[in-house]
Amino acid sequence: MSCSGEVMGRDVDRFDLEGRRVPEELVNDVIRLMARHRSVRAYRPDPLPEGLLEVLVTAAQSASTSSNLQAYSIVAVEDAEKRRLLAEWSKNPFVAQAPLFLAFCPDLHRLERVAQRQGYEMQSAGLEMFIVAVVDAALAAQNLALAAESLGLGICYIGGLRNELEKVAELLRLPPGTFGLFGMTVGYPADAPRVRHRLPLEVVLHREEYSDAGLDEALGRYDAVTAESGIYAKRRVAVEDAREPEVYGWLEHTARRLARPSASRLHMRERLERLGWVF
Repeated sequence: MSCSGEVMGRDVDRFDLEGRRVPEELVNDVIRLMARHRSVRAYRPDPLPEGLLEVLVTAAQSASTSSNLQAYSIVAVEDAEKRRLLAEWSKNPFVAQAPLFLAFCPDLHRLERVAQRQGYEMQSAGLEMFIVAVVDAALAAQNLALAAESLGLGICYIGGLRNELEKVAELLRLPPGTFGLFGMTVGYPADAPRVRHRLPLEVVLHREEYSDAGLDEALGRYDAVTAESGIYAKRRVAVEDAREPEVYGWLEHTARRLARPSASRLHMRERLERLGWVF
C-alpha cells in the first residue's frame, strides 16, 4: 500500500488509492462516486440553488428505515448567527462558512404524537427504539451525503454537535424525545481535499466468522501509510505521559484518542434522559 495515489485530483478514488483489483464491469459511476468521498472543510461563498434542500431531503427519505417508522428529523440551518453558534459549540469553525448546516435528529417525539393521535400510549421507548432512531438518522444522512456529492457539493459530518446537547436542543427548539445526533455541512468545496486511505480490506472484511489473523501486520502497514501521508502532522492528540513513537500514524493517534475521554461528551446517558429519552 502506497500513499503515492493520495493526490489532490478529484478523480482519484479508493480503488486506485488502495490498488484494489476488482472486475471493471462491477464498478459503475455510483460506486466510483462513493469511493471518491472525502470530507470537505472549506467552502466557497456561492449560494445553493433554489430547491436543492428539498431534493437532498427527498434522497435522504429514500433510505431504508426500520418498520417504516422514519424515526428521525432533519433541521436545516442557514441563519448565519445560528451557524456561528453551532461552529463554536462543535469546535468546527467551517460550520459558520458552509451555506447550509443540517442537524440529524433521532425522533421519538413524532412517533409518540402518532400513538396519542390514534388513542394509544406509547410503550416502545427504550434502548431498542433509541437504536432504531439513531440508525434511521444515520442511513438518511448517508443517502443525503451521496446525493449532495453527486451534484458537485462537498459535505462533512459534524459529531461535535453532541458537545452541547442541551444548547443545541434549545437553539433548534428540539422537543423532548429528540436530540442532535450529528450535523452535516453542505456547500461547494473551496478546494479539492485528498481521498484518504481506509483500513486494509482484510481488517474490515471477515468471511464466515470473525478473525484477528494477520491483524497486527495489516495494521502496521496501514499505520506506515497514514504516517507517510501527513494526515496527522498538525493534529496530534495530547495525553499525559505519552511516549514519542517512531512514527505518528493511525495507531498512535487512535490509541491516544481512546486514552483521553472527551470532556464535552461525558455523562451522555444522563444528558439524553434530561432531553426525554428513556433507556
